[in-house]
Amino acid sequence: MCGIIGYVGKNKTKNVLLEGLKRLEYRGYDSAGIALLCNNELFTEKSVGKIVNLDEKTKDKDIVCDLGIAHTRWATHGEPTEKNAHPHLSCNGDIA
Repeated sequence: MCGIIGYVGKNKTKNVLLEGLKRLEYRGYDSAGIALLCNNELFTEKSVGKIVNLDEKTKDKDIVCDLGIAHTRWATHGEPTEKNAHPHLSCNGDIA
């Protein structure tokens, strides 16, 4: 199982997504990640464990974006690692 949330809007996208993930944490608590599209550049961050770990990794990053997705993971296959954390990226890293 996992939890996925997306957001498009003018609020602080990163904060909206992280708050949404906290509400979905029961759907997957092995790892989490976030992908934000900022000025046609993709920013991603992943962490192992609870959402608080992802929140901590991104707290000092002032990222201004209008859209993004975030994902929790319950490791049913594969170890809970950052490599296995969602969202996954395309081979060239342009698509999350």
